[in-house]
This record gives sequence, structure tokens and C-alpha cells, in this order.
Amino acid sequence: MRSYVSEARRRSLGTRRERIGPIVERLAVEHGDAEIALNFGSEVELLISVMLSAQTTDVNVNRVTEKLFVKYRRPEDYLAVPIEELEQDVFQTGFYRQKAKSIHGAMTVLLEEFDGEVPRMIPELLRLPGVARKTANVVAAELGEAQGIVVDTHVRRISQRLGLTREDDPVKIERDLVKLVPKADWHRFPHLLIWHGRRVCDARKPRCEECVLATLCPANRSAAG
Repeated sequence: MRSYVSEARRRSLGTRRERIGPIVERLAVEHGDAEIALNFGSEVELLISVMLSAQTTDVNVNRVTEKLFVKYRRPEDYLAVPIEELEQDVFQTGFYRQKAKSIHGAMTVLLEEFDGEVPRMIPELLRLPGVARKTANVVAAELGEAQGIVVDTHVRRISQRLGLTREDDPVKIERDLVKLVPKADWHRFPHLLIWHGRRVCDARKPRCEECVLATLCPANRSAAG
């Protein structure tokens, strides 16, 4: 993987810490509508949606949960049916056996340890079966308790291209980002990068000539940089 950290220095674009403020500000103006793309109406639905979103698209998850959340409304509802039935209900999201098992386990722990309420703190969320760091970060942030920065494929790619990190491992990338991004922006920062990745900074064909970050980005391939 190419590192753009030294490239930023070579192009005299400023240090990571000098550039992070303008990066957030420009993206906030460009993608003012950036928010989570999953549809949910309760904290439990948020948790289920994020768990189902692994290895599939948000559009696909929303298509499945449109019916799922009519059938299942409380943690108890997921435990009231045979696991095979739940597998069929989440089949279209892929990895349906593991996801159904994780949901069943998570709902069991919610009821046994948290009175059916979704916890807000990362250590407690990580006690739920099927909930890893990324899922816990998303849920905590959406519940108003951002304790880290979500690193998905878009966040990883764009953080690397911007020269904000040399790392490839999501945990190490998050470690770099939380040192740079003001805590007040931990919730919206990943959304800004995700929407920027979907609309402008494509994995294969980034549209650098349209990018508001062109003058701040060491990976920029347009004349603006």
C-alpha cells in the first residue's frame, strides 16, 4: 500500500494536524446531509441493522429490515421463533446463519444483563455476541455517545489517500484518527468520509477534479492540486 503521509510533506500541504480542520469543514459543507443510511425506529432496530450490514450494502439491509421490523419489535420476539426461521428472515443479507446466531445471542444477553436496553458504552456493547469494534462504534455514536471513530472501507481508503494514516489495519487507523479529529467531530467524521467516498472519492476512479479536498490531498491527480 502506498503511503501518502510523506507525499503530503513533499507537496508542502501541511501536517496532518494542520489539515484536519479544513478537511472536516470542507466536507461538512459539501456533504451536509451525511448521516447513517440505515433505517431504524428504535435502539434495538439500530443494533440489528448494524449487525446485518456486515458484508452487504445498506440498501440491501433496509430492504430486509422493512419486513423484519414489522415481525420483530422487541428482543423477546427474536427469541420466540426457531433459529431456522430467523435465518430465513435475514437470508438476503448474506452470511445468514452466523447473523441469525449473533442476533439470537445478542438479544439473549440484552435481556439477561441489560434489561432489554441497548447499552451505550463500548465495553458493554462488545459483550453482545456478534458485536465487534466497528458495530459498537456505530451504535454508540448514533445513540449520542461516540467513543471512537468508525472505520469502514470508505474511511480507510480516504484516510489513507489524505495522508492521515500510514496504517492498513482498521484498529490502528482509528487510533491515528482519534488523535487528529476533534472529539466533537468523532460522530460525523466517518459519515462525511463515507458519503465523500460514495459521491466523489471512488475506489477505482476518484473524481479529483471535482473534489473540495483537492488542495489538501496528497493523492490528488487533478491540476487543482
